[in-house]
Amino acid sequence: MKKLITAATLAFVASGASAQDNDVKLQLQWVTQSQFAGYYVAQDKGYYEEEGLNVTILPGGPDIAPPQVLAGGGADVMLNWMPSALAAREKGLPVVNIAQPFKTSGLMLTCWKDTGITSVEDFKGKTIGVWFFGNEYPFLSWMSQAGISTDGGDDGVTVLKQGFNVDPLIQRQADCISTMTYNEYGQVLDAGVSPDELVTFKYEDQGVATLEDGMWVLEENLQNPEFVDKMVKFVRASMKGWKYAEENPAEAAQIVLDNDETGAQSLEAQERMMNEVAKLTAGSNGTLDEADYQRTVDTLLAGGSDPVISKAPEGAWTHEITDQALN
Repeated sequence: MKKLITAATLAFVASGASAQDNDVKLQLQWVTQSQFAGYYVAQDKGYYEEEGLNVTILPGGPDIAPPQVLAGGGADVMLNWMPSALAAREKGLPVVNIAQPFKTSGLMLTCWKDTGITSVEDFKGKTIGVWFFGNEYPFLSWMSQAGISTDGGDDGVTVLKQGFNVDPLIQRQADCISTMTYNEYGQVLDAGVSPDELVTFKYEDQGVATLEDGMWVLEENLQNPEFVDKMVKFVRASMKGWKYAEENPAEAAQIVLDNDETGAQSLEAQERMMNEVAKLTAGSNGTLDEADYQRTVDTLLAGGSDPVISKAPEGAWTHEITDQALN
């Protein structure tokens, strides 16, 4: 009888472990919105299920730092901007990029035209809203390359730590604020501002764009063949979701809305966001472009006396997963 119980227990544990081995927790870097549509579409369309995966999508927010969640074992994969991830890696958290669905940066500065700003040189003496918590790195590198101090004064910019809204611009607390092409810029327009009243500076156009929304895992987990196999399936299904979202933006926006438990999003805003996000994921099959990676690293290293990273990273990305998932 004891042997039978032991055998049954072992069988139960084994089946439980097997099921658990198919679990994947994905930590988003912000709240549920069309910025992450590909993952919600993959889940809704059964692409993860087809790969035998049980995926849990964990929304982010202002109080959630994806690298901390990943480090603490709360997620298997995190989405993160490359500047933030590489800074975390240099500080001792060994994260590795396994896939890069976003080919193009959506980050830009949106300024009041009546401030007289027409070029980067005109930023001097102005107040500019900048997101922090890792999102400030591209801006600081850009200003360093442009030779503009971020300490204020007539020859520098005054940096306003910007919350995740557009109030500083609307309330004239800042001459420019950080916006994403797919999100905050639309919020400015929704506040009753005409595009004719604004001037924008896309990081992509300025040659200082850095990669955004990559998939990152802990380096040590890539030594586990079972984890690698799970990530191959996850990336394959996720990219299938992304390509479907690109081709069907209205449907993708509705799927995102259906997954928003806060009820804070509107279909119109999510459709607008999805149409803009599709422009950023277009041209990527999920494989990290080495030239894009190098441009990001070069931008981060060009931080003058206070660079984002002090040396070129080693081992910060791999094609192992995408080579198996997409070829």
